[in-house]
Amino acid sequence: MQIDISVENELAVAVISGEIDGKTAPQAQSELLPAMGSCGKIVIEMSGVTYLSSAGLRTLLLLYRQAVAKNGKIALVGLSEEIKDVMSMTGFLKFFAVENTLEDGKRSLN
Repeated sequence: MQIDISVENELAVAVISGEIDGKTAPQAQSELLPAMGSCGKIVIEMSGVTYLSSAGLRTLLLLYRQAVAKNGKIALVGLSEEIKDVMSMTGFLKFFAVENTLEDGKRSLN
């Protein structure tokens, strides 16, 4: 798994590629949590994510809880249909702004 993080006007933007599973979820958590900063806003571009396990879902839920604690929000961008279906069936989609493009994701958090 690869994570590239940048900050634009107090908005963290993370681009993730690869699998988010039991092995890589701790790395995702350790990189994404601090990236949210004090504002609690992050756009996560996931078009390169090929697999999301239950450990990955737990990581996203933890990020969501941290964002809410800071009155922030998370936008997920570029979800594959398979990942979107899993998140929909588990009720996880309702926690996030889901957008098709990075620009739409950024706009949804401003």
